[in-house]
Amino acid sequence: MYAIVDIETTGGHASANGITEIAIRIHDGKKVVKRYETLVNPNQNIPIYISALTGITNEMVQNAPPFEDVAADIYHLIHGKIFVAHNVNFDYSFVRYHLAAAGYDLQCNKLCTVRLGRKIIPGLPSYSLGRLCTHLGIGNNSRHRAAGDAEATAELFTLLLNSDSEGHIKAALKQNSKEQVLPANLPKKDVEQLPNSPGVYYFHDDKGKVIYVGKAKSLKKRVSSHFTGNNPGFQRQEFLRNIHHISHQVCGTELIAFVLEAIEIKRLWPKYNRSLKRFDHAYCLYTYEDQRGYIRLAVDKRRKFSDAIYTCNSLLDGYTLLNKLIETFELCPKFCFIQTNNNACASAKGRECACEGVESVDEYNIKVNSAIDQLKLALPTYAIRDEGRNGDEHSCILVEKGQFYGMGYISHYFDADNVQQLKNYLTPYPGNDYIKNIVSSYASRYPDRMVVFASA
Repeated sequence: MYAIVDIETTGGHASANGITEIAIRIHDGKKVVKRYETLVNPNQNIPIYISALTGITNEMVQNAPPFEDVAADIYHLIHGKIFVAHNVNFDYSFVRYHLAAAGYDLQCNKLCTVRLGRKIIPGLPSYSLGRLCTHLGIGNNSRHRAAGDAEATAELFTLLLNSDSEGHIKAALKQNSKEQVLPANLPKKDVEQLPNSPGVYYFHDDKGKVIYVGKAKSLKKRVSSHFTGNNPGFQRQEFLRNIHHISHQVCGTELIAFVLEAIEIKRLWPKYNRSLKRFDHAYCLYTYEDQRGYIRLAVDKRRKFSDAIYTCNSLLDGYTLLNKLIETFELCPKFCFIQTNNNACASAKGRECACEGVESVDEYNIKVNSAIDQLKLALPTYAIRDEGRNGDEHSCILVEKGQFYGMGYISHYFDADNVQQLKNYLTPYPGNDYIKNIVSSYASRYPDRMVVFASA
């Protein structure tokens, strides 16, 4: 038995919106055998644009029962049957959420007439309920009302049952089939063709634009995980509705996938990516020359379009580094903004200091430049050589003087002992501190995969 359901709501996600109307058609596989429909008081205002679309107004639902008063009837009608709807995940998320709030745990197999329509009647320009019904000659005099749309969906479902010569409905209902958890507009083959390899995947909207980029140790497993569960929140429901296609790039290692994901998010700026869009370390070590010509060092918040000597994970890391330079090169703590009071300079060994006008500009600047040079020399140049996409190649990431240069794939037999020669085989990419840190962390954990080059 099938329960064909259509609902009207106050908005697009169940966790913050109510149901204003619900219609259920019980179908025995041949015809509709029972009908149920009711207006529902959502206990919240119906937006004007929703009323304009559905014709359901606040006045119409004022005396209608709230959902909890009809929840028992709805649960007993649907429970134990196959839940069918046009874009089933939307209707199911609402009904399941509001039944749960009323104390009923709905667990049903689902069928989506959008997905079934694409398989059983392929090649149509649109699979919206209105367009599909028009193409198939199915009448609907109450469009965007639950009863009219449920009746049209039931007629459509009967047609799909009778036209399913290849057994798509039976296949979709198998326990190991993940068909109904997929977004309504996403072809199943897009998921089926994904390999169990590390890589980066891209979700595209109906116009082909990338709306999300992700990385994975196993592409198929990670992508499939996006579609499990019944989260009723706005972000997830909108996200799923907009996925129409998936593309991917296989990577040799999970590290390559991490780096490529960060690069692609900065390049494409996808709508649903958030975390890596704004990542930048907050503090850096800067240098500037004051009015008297003394070179000063300072830890400050990261500034766009300014060259920093060194980037720091935190303000504490920056001050720790600066204190070490002060001690090693006998720099002035006041000129480095470590000592900010008016007391005598706390320079090492009680010596007289530049801030007291004793040490000349040239003498002091030599020490500062020596500190900067040592800092730069301490920044390593190395490559990480690791597994490739196949047995004939290795992946390779190059860090030059502490900065991410780029990455690519080299022959299994290539002897990567020359930086300039290696660059000919790699693709340069813009780097950032996030990439630098994940590469550096990986190198620390797997030093046997590093090829270290002598500093220039």
